[in-house]
Amino acid sequence: MPRVVGVTETGIRRVVVGPVLRRLRVLRDDLCTMRPDPLPPSVWLRWLPHGVMWLVAFGVTIGVVASLMDGGGVGGSVAFAIGLAEGAAVVFALWRPVPAWWLSTAAMVVGALEVRRQMTAGGSHGFTWPWTAGGIVGHLAVLLLLALRVPTRVAVEALAVTLLLTYLVEGVLGAADFQPTGVLAAILFTVAVVLGAALRGRREASRALVEQTTLTAEERARRTLLEERSRIARELHDVVAHHMSVISIQAQVAPHLVENPSEELRDNLAGIRQNALEALTELRRVLGVLRAEHPEHPGPPGRSADPATGTAPHAPQPTLDRIEALVENTRAAGLTVALRFSGERRSLPSGVELSAYRIVQEALSNVLRHAPGAQAHVHIEYVPIGVVVEVANTRPTRPGPPSEGAGHGLLGMRERAAMLNGVLLAGPQQEGGYKVYAYLPASPTDADALPEPPTTTGTDPKDNTA
Repeated sequence: MPRVVGVTETGIRRVVVGPVLRRLRVLRDDLCTMRPDPLPPSVWLRWLPHGVMWLVAFGVTIGVVASLMDGGGVGGSVAFAIGLAEGAAVVFALWRPVPAWWLSTAAMVVGALEVRRQMTAGGSHGFTWPWTAGGIVGHLAVLLLLALRVPTRVAVEALAVTLLLTYLVEGVLGAADFQPTGVLAAILFTVAVVLGAALRGRREASRALVEQTTLTAEERARRTLLEERSRIARELHDVVAHHMSVISIQAQVAPHLVENPSEELRDNLAGIRQNALEALTELRRVLGVLRAEHPEHPGPPGRSADPATGTAPHAPQPTLDRIEALVENTRAAGLTVALRFSGERRSLPSGVELSAYRIVQEALSNVLRHAPGAQAHVHIEYVPIGVVVEVANTRPTRPGPPSEGAGHGLLGMRERAAMLNGVLLAGPQQEGGYKVYAYLPASPTDADALPEPPTTTGTDPKDNTA
């Protein structure tokens, strides 16, 4: 039997005593703290709420002192100390709400006990007790500031302690010949905590919404940039892989083009071919996965063009020779486009031609998306050191539809120009409309010889609207 009793006592201790002790520890950590939690200035009113609280504190001090001295029969020095403590608690709550709540509560209890002593001695009759009107107002302000600054759990705990003290002072301790204020105070204190918790919850929800909106916009821009970089990596993979394959084939064929090649020449060419094959293998291993968005679903033969790149999945990468076809497709979409070439047309490095084509493609897409009714002008100028691309549009005839991704296409353009040590400028024109200007050097050594850019182009646009 003793063993059964011991097990039962252990079970009761685990089920009842343990949770109670944990709850008391949480209550101690929440309410026994000097942690600062200042009230920030209002967005619209700045420091006006702080000024109002100072006025409330002054009124509470005067009201409590007058009530305790006139109706409660409390001495002047004691009444002034209690009133000053309750007024100071209102101001203190602007910076440290939990200690201020303790100060206000202690001042109210001390005032109630002092008035009760005067009642017992016959010095006070018919007094509003246990809380004075000024004390109720001051504690309301303290509880409101507390609920605005601390979690709802802490505010409810402070309210529960206040209501418990009200019950103990008025209901258990009691007094003779007084007008009870405990019920009214309990109702008003509860309303203050509920109102403060609701305002705090609304403020926290608004703050969380703003943070989420900011994170979403940043994530969208980051994702757009990463997608464009992945697209550039796929295209670079194709270009570099082509050249490495050519090097490997040339190194394999070269010994057959020379009569009686020496062993040293054969060994060197074999080494070149082997290095090219190894580099090609590593390149395909690192970047080959970027060849398609979904390698496990390559799609059927004859699949239509990929909307992200404008080409079929396994089609050769576009060059400037296909600009006319791109312009024709854009005209078929309803945009009036004028195309002009200047300079001596010639073949440029694959990366330069591909980047120039993509810049024209993205710029025309932006005109279609953001400048309805405008006319576009494409100018491809071959210069001795590279190529200059200009895509301009006139003022749109009607507003374009809203687009959350406006301006993100310029990230890819700038990435392509920077990759080639080129320059890209974009912005509204003086006469209206918009212009994209890009200079792409044929080699990195020509990057410093930048042609004179147009003066009508901005440098930091947000979208392609006129």
